[in-house]
Amino acid sequence: MEPVRMCVGCRTRAPRAALLRVVSQNETLIIDERAVLPGRGAWVHPTPECMDAALRRRAFGRALRVSSDLDTRIIEQYPPRNKG
Repeated sequence: MEPVRMCVGCRTRAPRAALLRVVSQNETLIIDERAVLPGRGAWVHPTPECMDAALRRRAFGRALRVSSDLDTRIIEQYPPRNKG
């Protein structure tokens, strides 16, 4: 049986393989594609809709239990959006 995690963007449960793990290092959100970085992780679908919803709701800070403001530039650029 495959592990199941909840997406912090849309709040639905999904298999761990279908989600990206995000961690906080030095108050910066980092995508942990291999899911091996130390510390608490937050899980999100790799879609613009879920990423935007999680950022808008400030869900990463709550899920990671971080009280300070997080640098979200890396997350805002992932996944690459098609312009045009």
